[in-house]
Amino acid sequence: MSNTNRLKGALPKIGIRPTIDGRMGGVRESLENQTMGMAKSLADLIAKELRHPSGETVECVIADTTIGRVAEAAACAEKFEREGVQVTITVTPCWCYGSETIDMNPHTIKAVWGFNGTERPGAVYLAAALAGHNQKGLPAFSIYGKNVQDATDTSIPADVKEKLLRFAKAGLAVATMRGKSYLSVGSTSMGIAGSIVDADFFQTYLGMRNEYVDMSEIIRRANEGIYDKAEFDKAIAWTKANCKEGADLNEPKKQLDRKKLDEIWEYVVKMTIIIRDLMIGNPKLKEMGFGEEALGHNAILSGFQGQRQWTDHMPNGDFAEAMLNSSFDWNGIRQAFVVATENDSLNGVAMLFGHLLTDTAQIFADVRTYWSPEAIERVTGWKPANGAENGLIHLINSGSATLDGSGQQSKDGKPVMKPFWKITEDEAKKCLDATTWYPGDRGYFRGGGYSSKFITKGGMPCTMSRINLVKGLGPVLQIAEGYSVDVPKNVHDILDKRTNETWPTTWFAPKLTGKGAFADTYSVMANWGANHGAISYGHIGADLITLASMLRIPVCMHNVDESNIFRPSAWGAFGMEAEGSDYRACQTYGPLYK
Repeated sequence: MSNTNRLKGALPKIGIRPTIDGRMGGVRESLENQTMGMAKSLADLIAKELRHPSGETVECVIADTTIGRVAEAAACAEKFEREGVQVTITVTPCWCYGSETIDMNPHTIKAVWGFNGTERPGAVYLAAALAGHNQKGLPAFSIYGKNVQDATDTSIPADVKEKLLRFAKAGLAVATMRGKSYLSVGSTSMGIAGSIVDADFFQTYLGMRNEYVDMSEIIRRANEGIYDKAEFDKAIAWTKANCKEGADLNEPKKQLDRKKLDEIWEYVVKMTIIIRDLMIGNPKLKEMGFGEEALGHNAILSGFQGQRQWTDHMPNGDFAEAMLNSSFDWNGIRQAFVVATENDSLNGVAMLFGHLLTDTAQIFADVRTYWSPEAIERVTGWKPANGAENGLIHLINSGSATLDGSGQQSKDGKPVMKPFWKITEDEAKKCLDATTWYPGDRGYFRGGGYSSKFITKGGMPCTMSRINLVKGLGPVLQIAEGYSVDVPKNVHDILDKRTNETWPTTWFAPKLTGKGAFADTYSVMANWGANHGAISYGHIGADLITLASMLRIPVCMHNVDESNIFRPSAWGAFGMEAEGSDYRACQTYGPLYK
């Protein structure tokens, strides 16, 4: 089981800034232990609760001393710069000297936790510090417990803990993306807008660079043997043992003979290895004399064009994409990669957001069809029930979805998708056993290939999201929380065959609010901004909203309860209606890396 950072650049750290009343001669001295104790408690919480998606523990850096005056703030800033801190949390139980003690680094993501106690005015400092942040254009998140605590109470209340962890995980996501690459393998797929890769968006909003490789590079490496031969032998043997092949459902004249099917298996396995090597490099290639190829593109995210210039002649990318997006392969259980089908970079970004916030693999799917309850009953004779009463959205695309999405992992007897370090060998095997690899539909894929087929188990809380670019506005984020749904097998078969029975299916029922885009399931489908969606395990809409605010990306559609929305305190100054103020704040502050 791999548990290391595979990308260039140190993992981001969280800096904790214990601020204190600077008045010596009794006041400051009486607060030293309590203030530093808050910082240590927070560091312990983060170390216990959070990991990087690579599985490594999140490291916190605490200032060498409490911060009472500007000289100590400067010393802390110097230490954080040296230690690679990119996210900071200022903590205090008391009054401190507002703008003298705040984090003034314009490049860090910031929060302030003021202890809610009566002995000292932590809330007063919190308000003063946030006023300084807002006046100086350095947005910070406000964290303040609902209930008064005794000065001797060193526990972190549940409401405070929730905000601290939400802020920390979203801040780490921002910092993790910074300086990494989006690797575009190929170009625009079938006119899909998301595959018109917008380098300015990646640079100014995410702090990422763009790398481009023509798909012919896969052919070159396959033909010239620029891949680890020993790994390929291991991979093809594993694939034959673990990836069951389905019947060829193409019409007889388009079916391929056994020899050709076996050749395609070998090719798609090579494609998987090569795309991975393009993303992160491979030291084995240097040993083979391919020093340049060994470097990779330091890609935290990639997309493969495939259709149509590739798939009209070569095997499709479904196997490569599905296996890379999964948490396991022939090398064992490991961190999932993030690879966007059809080079849809914007859906890839939504997948990346989900991966960085949850540490889990992500489902890529077409937001394909809205099935009303009436239409389901008319076509199948089944009156929808068990979560399907309000209709369903059929999430389905050629087999590139993560195999984790089959729902074969479990916790407390319920289907889940786990961070890789919690997945057992048995669960990985169940995901593989639940998946059938059908010879590709040669109406779509003239060059053949293999498409994965599974049905996501019902009952999983999940969140569908999507980034869209709008002329004159910029990027916007859409979010729809809901559940996967089980439908009777005979019903699924009827509905599935109307689309494509060789592709993986997730039946999705969004949570409805009775108004706007969530008035009903049809409205969710009608308001979705593109043909693709990224699906994460869990209801992570609130986490996505927090992350979007850090990046200055407004949220144009969501069904998250207002009480769970957590944005920088400055957003409250931009109007009384939360979503309108989000737009105005994002427009005023502009992209994070402008």
